This record gives sequence, C-alpha cells and structure tokens, in this order.
Amino acid sequence: MKKHAIIPVFIPHLGCPNDCVFCNQKIITARQQQVSEEDVRKTISQYLSTLQENRPETLELAFFGGSFTGLPMEEQNRYLDIALEYKAAGIIDKIHMSTRPDYIDEAILDNLAAHEVDVIELGVQSFDPAVLEASNRGHSAEDIYKACRLIKDRGFTLGIQLMIGLPKDSRESCIFSAKEAVRIGPSIARLYPTVVINDTELENMMHRGEYRPLAQEEAVSITKDMYRILDRAGINIIRVGLKSTDLVSENGLIEGRTYHPAFRQLVEGEIAREDLQTQLEVLLAKDSPAQPETLTAEDPAHPETLPAEDPAHPKMLTFLCSPASFNNMIGHKACNRKFFAETYPGIDINYTTSDTVEDGRYYVLV
Repeated sequence: MKKHAIIPVFIPHLGCPNDCVFCNQKIITARQQQVSEEDVRKTISQYLSTLQENRPETLELAFFGGSFTGLPMEEQNRYLDIALEYKAAGIIDKIHMSTRPDYIDEAILDNLAAHEVDVIELGVQSFDPAVLEASNRGHSAEDIYKACRLIKDRGFTLGIQLMIGLPKDSRESCIFSAKEAVRIGPSIARLYPTVVINDTELENMMHRGEYRPLAQEEAVSITKDMYRILDRAGINIIRVGLKSTDLVSENGLIEGRTYHPAFRQLVEGEIAREDLQTQLEVLLAKDSPAQPETLTAEDPAHPETLPAEDPAHPKMLTFLCSPASFNNMIGHKACNRKFFAETYPGIDINYTTSDTVEDGRYYVLV
C-alpha cells in the first residue's frame, strides 16, 4: 500500500500580484482561467477514481500554483469549505497548501485553523536578502522568519521550498539557506534548481547578460550539498527538481541546462557514489588504521556471511543498500556502476539489497 498521496489543485497566479523574476505561473500551471468550485470537485473525483483499489494511508488535498492565502478571504473559504467537507467525510485526511511568507498573519492562520488545514508550505526560495531582492520577491528575510515562527507556534506542519541558482545566488548562499531551514525546523522541504521560463524577467536578464543559469553539474552539486544538510536534520525532502508536467511543454522552457526529468535521481545517485567511494577509499588506504563503515556477518543488516578478503587488497566487494535505493546506488543510466568499474578495474563489485538497510544509506562489504 502506498503510504502517502496528494491530490493537487492548481490555482494559477491568483492571490499573487508580485512578479518574481523566475515566475510565469500561467505557463507553469497551464491554466488561464480561475478555478471554480466545480473544477475542484472534478479534480478530486478524478484522483479518487484512480485510488479506489489502493487507497494510501494518508491522502492530502493540496492547493498549489499560487499564493493561496493572498486570495480574498471569501475566495479562500470557497475552496477551504470544499476541502473541509471531504475531510469531515473521511475521504481525505489532510488539507495542504502553498503560499508566500508575507501572506501569513494571525488572522489568516485563524481562518486556516477553523478549516482544519494541516500543512502550510512557504515558497521561501532563499534566506539571503540579496537574492530575495535580485529575484524581486517583494518581501524581506525577516518576513520569512516571522511566518515560519507563526506557523509552527500555531501547530501547523511547516514546509519550506528552496531554489538553487537564483540571481545573486552562490553555493555559499544556498548552503546558508539550507542551514537556516534546519535551524527553523520544518517537517518537509522541496529543492528546486532555477529553470529559465519563457516570458519572465529572468529570461530578459539572461539575454542581457545579467544572469547566467547554472550548468546541470553545478545544480546537481549544490543541490546535493543542501540535500545532505536537510536530510541529516531529519527533514523529509518530498521533491527535488521540477517534473515535466510542471513545465507544461518544452516550449515553456528556454534554458534547460538545470532541468532534467530525473533530477532527483541525479542528486541522490551522486550522494550514493560519494558515500560508497569514501568507504572504498578508506578500505584501500594501506597506511590508514581507520576502518570504513562496513557491515559484518553479526550485523542484523547483513544477513549473510561474505568471503573474507585482505582489506588492503580486496578483489571482490559488495555494495549494499535498501531495495528502494538500488537505482540511486547504480546511478542514472548506470553511471555509478560505470564509474566504479572504470575507476577500480581490479575490483569485482556486486550490487545487492537488503530490506533491513535504511533507505538512502549505502555500505561497502568485504
């Protein structure tokens, strides 16, 4: 059984008069008209029909695509009343939405609480004031801290969305944002590399030479470092990179170097490669007394006995992970397997899985 699923309702550009340099909500959501109450019910029905035989443990109705709490209160309530109706009937379990940090205050949260909203995601994008200004976010870093504090104090589940490669951004500012997110302590996070979309100011800035998009390798490297920071803090990273459906079509994307349909796997595969290579290098270091993070036959996560080898001169090794992490261990299009085969040609590596290994953890076995 799938543990979690979201029914997304996209509300394009509504509630957000600010034009961030990277944003063209009409293209991103492929919706030109206001979403009616009938549209919301139709969307819910369509998703429920696909889940009849395999309902997830937790089903959320989520309002995405715009700054929900920037809508007039009457309009918010038309959507929220529908969501609460489905929640009260036990058809959905949680109500989820995304909004801007400057559209959060006590009155707004009072109304959300009255409608039993559970999760509030903030499009933070960056904690760096220079990046916020260059991106025309229209709010300050202090607005972010205040909104996060209010949301957590009121008992809502907080989510934070961060972007990589915005104007005036750098690896250092991205790492700073990840560390600030950890300090605040959201439950969930999303990481999005910046993609240049048609009909945005960011496109104009790029053509004027005022903005350089990250190369894909740069985006993966920075995102990987941010991912590690958030993951080690126990924050659930629910999305890494845009889906193709977020971009509507290739015509909505003019600078694709940071976009990849499997961007999350690129990031998680790089993490797997680094973790395995670090352990392997320690194992191969003749003059190092340190031992790698390996499992033994006595370890509950290692159910079988493997042949003993001279740790300094192994000819056969096993790389181990959970079944869910196997594709990341192999790498996108088997890039990790190719890397280890070419870098360590004298070692025969067996790639295997165990249900007792935690997802996202990788081990070298002798």
